[in-house]
Amino acid sequence: MTVEAEQYDRLVRTAEIVTSYLSRNQVQSIDLPSLIQTVHGKLVELTTEVPDKVEAVQTLTSAAIKRSITSDYLVSFEDGKRYKTLRRHLLGRGLTPESYRAKWGLPSDYPMVAAGYSAHRAELARSLGLGKLRWSAKDAASTPVAKSKAPEVLTAQTSGADESADLIAREPIEDGGAYE
Repeated sequence: MTVEAEQYDRLVRTAEIVTSYLSRNQVQSIDLPSLIQTVHGKLVELTTEVPDKVEAVQTLTSAAIKRSITSDYLVSFEDGKRYKTLRRHLLGRGLTPESYRAKWGLPSDYPMVAAGYSAHRAELARSLGLGKLRWSAKDAASTPVAKSKAPEVLTAQTSGADESADLIAREPIEDGGAYE
């Protein structure tokens, strides 16, 4: 759209808005020019493209960064609250750990999880046996293999032989293919 077309479009929209407003409200003739000017000014403000404001990188002092890290929690620079882990908090605000570090000028090794919380979770995993192989080669070689009994063979002399023969000899049940 050319500049002239944009200006004409704003004037038409201004006239439509003012006409609509005047159909429902009473305005003195002295106030009419200021109303038109105000509406037109707002339309120009809304339709003029302004480059997005780039957020300045907020750098923190090393003392502030050190104070934000404790063994039990991390202090978020976004809202000042304490968190054991910052990942979920940051995702809720539309940030990744990398963008959070860049926004606040934090070092690349800035933790996203409190050290105490991480140690607690690691200890819990160790107590559950996670991270270990179930059978190492040394344990498998030293464990004696238990000899199992040979399965019993059904013979005609066994009392269950007649029943099993009946089961095998029966005709299949017609179910109309419901269980296929």
